[in-house]
Amino acid sequence: MNAFLSRASEYLPLLLNGLWLTILVTFASLCLATVLGLVWALLRTSGIRALALPTRVFVECVRGIPILVVLFYIYFVMPDIGIDLTALQAGIAGLALTYSCYIGETFRAGIEAIDRGQVEAAKSIGMRHGLMMRRVVLPQAVRIVMPPYANNVIMLLKDSSQVSVITVAELTMQGKALASSTFDNMTVFTLVALLYLCLTIPLNIVMRSVETALGKSR
Repeated sequence: MNAFLSRASEYLPLLLNGLWLTILVTFASLCLATVLGLVWALLRTSGIRALALPTRVFVECVRGIPILVVLFYIYFVMPDIGIDLTALQAGIAGLALTYSCYIGETFRAGIEAIDRGQVEAAKSIGMRHGLMMRRVVLPQAVRIVMPPYANNVIMLLKDSSQVSVITVAELTMQGKALASSTFDNMTVFTLVALLYLCLTIPLNIVMRSVETALGKSR
């Protein structure tokens, strides 16, 4: 145990550099994915076929492609058409694009779960579609989608490790590099796992607290 703690104190500063990058990638990707996901959901539920159908096709296509392929495509293929992103930018864009489709479907399900009677009542008093969504539909949908949205947040945090394949030096890549140089796989990857738990457990607690607060406000 003492040997583990001694090695851990030596490795931890290097791994913390990757941890902060993991947090950055997760936070930036989540913000973009949430905004895009809401856009996809609103387009899917707009009732305008010319908007809903292409959005549905796009979402289903992206959901059917592994995250690694999306990351490779953005980082290695997009430069061929003049869009040259850094590894960090490509990683954030790839995660955001992929998870926006999952989050978008979550939002769509929440919107469609609202009682149609409330929608008809809002229309009957002259509410336009945008106002109805803001004041009637979305506030209720947020309460419905919070549990699956929280799951998406946790999954996004864990999938942020995928950006290591395009040389983003986040926690997982730092762990791989450190293990390769020290050959101390057990200590290094135990620390990596513990650091991920230090992120996911508090995040779980926060999301559950939000769910509880929203539940009480019904």
